[in-house]
Amino acid sequence: MNNDTNKQMGMEYVMNTYSRLDIALVKGKGSYVWDADGKKYLDMVSGIAVNNVGHCHPQVVKAVQRQAEQLMHCSNLYWNEPQVQLAKMIVDNSCGKKVFFCNSGAEANEAAIKLARKWSYDKYGEGRYEIITAEKSFHGRTLAALTATGQTQYQKGFAPLPAGFKYVPYNDLAALKNAITEKTCAILLEPVQGEGGVYPATKDYLTGVKRLCQENDLLLIFDEVQTGLGRTGKLFAYQHSEVQPDVFTLAKGLGGGLPIGALVARGVAADVLGPGQHAATFGGNPLSTAAALATLTVLIENKLSQQAAEKGQYIIEKLQLMQKETPLIKEVRGLGLMLGIELSIEGKTIQDYCQEQGLLINFVHNHILRLIPPLNIAYEDIDKALAIIEEALTIAWETHQNKRYFI
Repeated sequence: MNNDTNKQMGMEYVMNTYSRLDIALVKGKGSYVWDADGKKYLDMVSGIAVNNVGHCHPQVVKAVQRQAEQLMHCSNLYWNEPQVQLAKMIVDNSCGKKVFFCNSGAEANEAAIKLARKWSYDKYGEGRYEIITAEKSFHGRTLAALTATGQTQYQKGFAPLPAGFKYVPYNDLAALKNAITEKTCAILLEPVQGEGGVYPATKDYLTGVKRLCQENDLLLIFDEVQTGLGRTGKLFAYQHSEVQPDVFTLAKGLGGGLPIGALVARGVAADVLGPGQHAATFGGNPLSTAAALATLTVLIENKLSQQAAEKGQYIIEKLQLMQKETPLIKEVRGLGLMLGIELSIEGKTIQDYCQEQGLLINFVHNHILRLIPPLNIAYEDIDKALAIIEEALTIAWETHQNKRYFI
């Protein structure tokens, strides 16, 4: 089927829950994908920070093939070897002590919410259940994760939302301190806000948050669904500071393209949930954990976290030079290969131009260009992407400089 046929059938049979581009992807290799009409694209979105090791990495493909021939699923009534090995590998390379596996970032955050409330209930009894999150945060689409998300546009139409969440401005320690009450049990934050616009937390802020948690006996939860697995230049984003969370969540880049999520806990948080208190039928299945084990091995052995840090700095320096020549760029920010370019115009025409030129990019909030390519992207592909983006911005500036079309 070609692109048009895929679109027509999709509109007829698939629920309309996404604003999709008019292409259907059929193949991926490394930093490139191909559509149903055979056109090749350089992918600077990587499945929204999923394909951290690139599309169809050979080691991940071999691990999936090998596992698919042996055992694809078994119930968590039994142990399975890839799950145990993956849990150990995550713990050995993080501050964690124990891992719970699920299928997505939203599920991992749901598990974290349940863990925090159960820990507080066991220690303090009823009435201490509130979790403080940040404005512009994003934690998932399930009801509790949606309510934890500090963006009202995602919540509209889904009332009544679960009680027990409170929002404060990001990177504002005083506001967070003032929000803590006798009902608070945990603080949930992203080390870098992705869907919110690519805003990194400052080290001083995270240090202060940890101190508030210690002073008030609260659990500190980091949502590393998008920031984890080398994306920010460290294997986990919390490693940029000296702050170790009590709980952190993973998904996206963990499975190399297969669906998997994880809740990682340390200290007292590691032993809160017991048999029957949380579960996921497909969580930690042999196929997904075998893929994740191979992915994590590739990340560590090839030092892709370090590559992300170096390539991210390279892109920032190029963008800062571009900013001097391109008035449309208001700010460049981010960590590693999780970068945001805030523009003074909406990005639809820029995205369309890039797509025509064989480059896939992504905008959040319509005017913030988010670059989240594979961590093993080649420098020549980075230069190619930046050249196309610069062309798009130049054309956009020439088009809009005489119009009042600025944000």
